[in-house]
Amino acid sequence: MKNLFVIMFALAISVSAFSQKKDVVDVAISSADHTTLVAAVTAADLVTVLKGAGPFTVFAPTNAAFAKLPAGTVESLLKPENKAQLSKILTYHVVSGNLDATAVVAAIKEGKGKVELTTVSGGKLVASMDNGKVKLTDEAGNSAYVTATDLKGSNGVIHVIDGVVLPK
Repeated sequence: MKNLFVIMFALAISVSAFSQKKDVVDVAISSADHTTLVAAVTAADLVTVLKGAGPFTVFAPTNAAFAKLPAGTVESLLKPENKAQLSKILTYHVVSGNLDATAVVAAIKEGKGKVELTTVSGGKLVASMDNGKVKLTDEAGNSAYVTATDLKGSNGVIHVIDGVVLPK
């Protein structure tokens, strides 16, 4: 009887471990298209923050998006002396709350074609519709488009974007 209890207890722990959803960091880690983002989040010491309770809405640039930056930019940002700047850029891609695609599109419609989102870094992103796609415009007027939506994590949602948006 005691052995049966131990086996059942171990099985219950195993099942609960497998049933837990991945958080937004784990979702990004599992994507081959986001290795640069994961390296940047790690270099900026934001892993623990983004594994927190949230909820977070993350606009996640792909590796190709980071590759569009001027040569040497990513390498420079990953240096320890640029950690504060890297952190500001990365948190500019994060909005508090769990804004799935439906909520973003509804907010754009409610805002008569655009909505201003306040990022975790304190900056502003403007979301609008352009030919049926959600477009994010940063404070410098640069744009990125959402290419995949609603990658759900236990503490938020990720939307994949094709560019890196930058704060002032």
